[in-house]
Amino acid sequence: MSLSHIVLSSGRSIELTELRMSSTYGGMLEGYPCKPINDMKVSSFQQEAERTSSFAPVHLVTPRREYPDQAAGAFGPVEVLPSVACIGAFRSTAVAPELDPVLHRSALTVARRALRGGGGEPLYTGREIPGRGCSPRRRR
Repeated sequence: MSLSHIVLSSGRSIELTELRMSSTYGGMLEGYPCKPINDMKVSSFQQEAERTSSFAPVHLVTPRREYPDQAAGAFGPVEVLPSVACIGAFRSTAVAPELDPVLHRSALTVARRALRGGGGEPLYTGREIPGRGCSPRRRR
């Protein structure tokens, strides 16, 4: 069962089949968000998406990093990632029209950090990913 149907700018129809969300800094008991911490968080986030989506390629949307006007700590300046991490699994029909649509399907998992400060950044990446069959488009 699909959570959502999305029509890409190319006209291709894809289905969102799974959506997982988590807090970026949930469980962080001490310290502050800085480049070394955020690099580890982004790396582990991508590894989690790859581990849980072994059936499909994973595309990590590079998160925006913000630098609020706060005093630097021992590990450098404060660097903040978006507050929510999302992993979405998408599927669609076969990429090539000559393939049997019953036997061939395409799939893609997109990992993105979004929803900074109550505002909203869409989960969808806004561009086709070469050779991956289906990719979502940015919605505003």
